[in-house]
Amino acid sequence: MFDDGFPASKLFSQGYSYTYDDVIFLPHYIDFPTDAVSLATNLSRNVRLSIPCVASPMDTVSEAHMAAAMAALGGIAFVHSNCSATQQASIIRSAKSLRVPIAPTVGFVGPDAAGGFGPADGKYVFVTESGTLPSRMLGYIAKSDWEDLQDKDVKIFDYMRDCKTVENVPWNYDLGEIEAVLEDRKSDFVVLERDGEVVNVVTKDDLERLKGYPKLGVGTVGSDGEWMVGAAIGTRDSDKERLKHLVKAGVNVVVIDSSQGNSIYQIEMIKYIKKTYPELDVIGGNVVTVYQAENLIKAGVDGLRVGMGSGSICTTQEVCAVGRGQATAVYKVSSIASKYGVPVIADGGISNSGHIVKALTLGASTVMMGSFLAGSTEAPGAYEYQNCCRVKKYRGMGSLEAMTKGSDARYLGDTAKLKIAQGVVGAVADKGSVLKFIPYTMQAVKQGFQDLGASSLHSAHELLYSSTLRLEVRTGAAQVEGGVHGLVSYEKKYF
Repeated sequence: MFDDGFPASKLFSQGYSYTYDDVIFLPHYIDFPTDAVSLATNLSRNVRLSIPCVASPMDTVSEAHMAAAMAALGGIAFVHSNCSATQQASIIRSAKSLRVPIAPTVGFVGPDAAGGFGPADGKYVFVTESGTLPSRMLGYIAKSDWEDLQDKDVKIFDYMRDCKTVENVPWNYDLGEIEAVLEDRKSDFVVLERDGEVVNVVTKDDLERLKGYPKLGVGTVGSDGEWMVGAAIGTRDSDKERLKHLVKAGVNVVVIDSSQGNSIYQIEMIKYIKKTYPELDVIGGNVVTVYQAENLIKAGVDGLRVGMGSGSICTTQEVCAVGRGQATAVYKVSSIASKYGVPVIADGGISNSGHIVKALTLGASTVMMGSFLAGSTEAPGAYEYQNCCRVKKYRGMGSLEAMTKGSDARYLGDTAKLKIAQGVVGAVADKGSVLKFIPYTMQAVKQGFQDLGASSLHSAHELLYSSTLRLEVRTGAAQVEGGVHGLVSYEKKYF
C-alpha cells in the first residue's frame, strides 16, 4: 500500500527541532460542516474553556481589560506578576467586575491633574480618587469644557462637572440593560459601579461599536457568576504571600511563571500550592522535553505550559543555547502528558490561525499568545505613532526593561549580580479589539479542523495518535509557495 506523508511519531523522532512553519498536515476526510466543529477544551484538569485561547502573563498583554475580554470570548487570561501582590490582586478584582468587557474610550485622571485632553481620551475625562479604575468617582469634564477654558493650566478639580449628574448602574448590568438606560435617560454614557467605586464607563459609541462585533457567548464564568481569571506567580517564598492575596481576590487558576520549569524551586512550590490550596488548579512550566514534563506531572501539576525561546519577543535560544522548536516541543510533551490526563498549553510561536491549528492538532489543549494579542484595544498601554503606524509597546518579560520591574525572577536571575536579557522591547501594530478578531480567528481554526477531518480537539488528538493524520516537512521553497508570492503588491485581510 502506498502511504502519503509520515505519522507524527516517525516525523518527530528523527532528531530535528521543528517549528510550526517547518511542518504541514495533509488533508483528511470531511463528513461534517464547519459549524459542527467544537473548540471547547480544558485549560487544566478542572478549568473548562469554550475556545482554546489563553492570554500570556506579560505586562504589555494581560491586565484587567484583557482578562475580562478573553473570559467573555470563552478563553482566559493570566494576569502578570510584574507588580506588587496587592496590585496584581486589584487587577484580578477589577477584571471580575468588568461584566461588560469594553475597554473604556474615555480618559481617567486624579484630582490634582492639570491640563485636559490627550489624543486617547475620547469625549470625556473622568476624575477619580486614584486617577485610574477601580476608584471612587469625583467628577468629569467634557472635551467642550476643556476647549472653552481660557487658562489651560488650571487644575481639572476646579472646573469639573459634579458626578451627581451621572447615570450610575450596577457593575453586573448586561448590554441590553445598559442600552435601555442610555435610551431612557438620553445619556451619552453610563458609569458602572461596584461597592461604591467606578469599575467602567460605557458610552453610546462603545455600545454601537460592540454591536458590530461577533456575538459573545456565555463566556468563561466561575461558580460565583463572575469571569474566571488566572494569574502568574513565581517560586520564591514571597510568592506564597502573593498567592494568599490572589486567592482572596478570587483567582481561579495559577501558572508558575518560569522560563525553565524543571527546577527544585518549582517542584516545591507546586507541592506547597496543592497542599495549601487543594481546590486551586496549578499549571507548571515552561517545559519542552518529556523528562521535564514528567517531573512536574509527578509533583502534581494540573496543566503544563510548553515553550522555550519560541516567542517573537524572546531571545533565550540565541542567548542561552537551550530550548526546542515549538512544533517538536508541543508534540513530545503532549504525547507524555496525555497519558496522565494533563492538558498542555502551547506557549509562543503563534503568528496566525494556521499555527493555532498545528499547535492544537499536535496535542495541545490550548494556545497561549503574547504578540498575537499585543497591540489590541484591551492590551495595557497607550497607542503611539511610529512611521505613521499606530502601535503599542510590546516587550518580552526577559527584556532588561521588564526585569527592572521584577520579572528577572522568572529567569532565576533576581539574585544575580549581572543581569542578562533574554528578550527585547518592540512595538506591535494596532489590531483593534480582541472581541472582534479572536472570533474570526476561531472560525479560521474551525475550517482548518474541518480540512483535517477533526470535529473537535479530542478527535484531532485521536487521529494524530492513531497515525491517521499525516505530516510532511516543508522545504524553504514550499514555505514560500504556501504564502503570498509572485505579486507586485497586495493587501492581506482575513476578515
